[in-house]
Amino acid sequence: MYNFCTLFDSYYLTRGVALYESLLATCPRFHLYIYAFDDASCKLLSDLNLQHATIVSLAAFEDDALLQVKPTRTVGEYCWTCTPSVIKHAIETYQLPSCTYLDADIYFFSNPATLIDEMTDRSILITEHRYTPEYDQTKNSGIYCVQFTTFKNDAVGMAALNWWRDACIEWCFNRVENGKFGDQKYLDDWPLRFKNVHVLENLGGGVAPWNVQQYDLSDQDFEVVFYHFHGLKFIQDDKVNLGKYKYTQAVFDRIYRPYIGHIEHINARLASLNPLFRKDQSVAYEAKTGFLKRLARSSKGHYHVYNKSKFICHN
Repeated sequence: MYNFCTLFDSYYLTRGVALYESLLATCPRFHLYIYAFDDASCKLLSDLNLQHATIVSLAAFEDDALLQVKPTRTVGEYCWTCTPSVIKHAIETYQLPSCTYLDADIYFFSNPATLIDEMTDRSILITEHRYTPEYDQTKNSGIYCVQFTTFKNDAVGMAALNWWRDACIEWCFNRVENGKFGDQKYLDDWPLRFKNVHVLENLGGGVAPWNVQQYDLSDQDFEVVFYHFHGLKFIQDDKVNLGKYKYTQAVFDRIYRPYIGHIEHINARLASLNPLFRKDQSVAYEAKTGFLKRLARSSKGHYHVYNKSKFICHN
């Protein structure tokens, strides 16, 4: 059994459901612990009766230490603050031998067991950003990406997890300060700070907008295990922005088309389940971007705004 945990609120609800269903399609033995960060997402997730998931409300999760710092953090910063606490809560509450944290906007195209099994007897697994040089943000965002991080319930794994939790409670903000950034820069020295740390080697794990330029996705022999849909924005009801990065047609067809089509099917299902459900979207993003910036991105092949109909298969 492979145990996973994630956290999200209503804004990322459709992506979180897509994450669950991608596990359902690729991983025969799994359980996903979903930490619902608002009442609306908790209610809808409970109504879905997800067979291989446990829905955890904020009331069941938050402790005094988190509640004390919550007013000092933005919504996003508080989610980052909670990441190690969510993993710790899942392991300790449900007595798990190990647990892998997943960002809600990743999606599996093949079995993640191949990644976790790389650990063998190691206690911690972390994944590199593997930036394409053009997009290298190592200095600010860190060597490693929190997106897919595994801890075993052993002395080394739990010591590292508790250290990370304490660090994030003390400081976790959306800014660079004294070598820190959010929950992520803390991972930079883990291979030296902690024993039994494994850095993921499989290049199919951690494919993302900032590194996909390095891979030939037209080669069907290259197995994408998961893709991180960072920067993907839904604009109003009919448009989607794939972000500022360069993509080939193969990336568009093999990665974005199936994912956005899946998101739209989930939107329709949730709306039928609850007529008050509002699709997640980045309203007025275009207005904030500005005409000149859009023009500059377009000239560099970075501007990727499309009608959703481009991604939907009509039977």
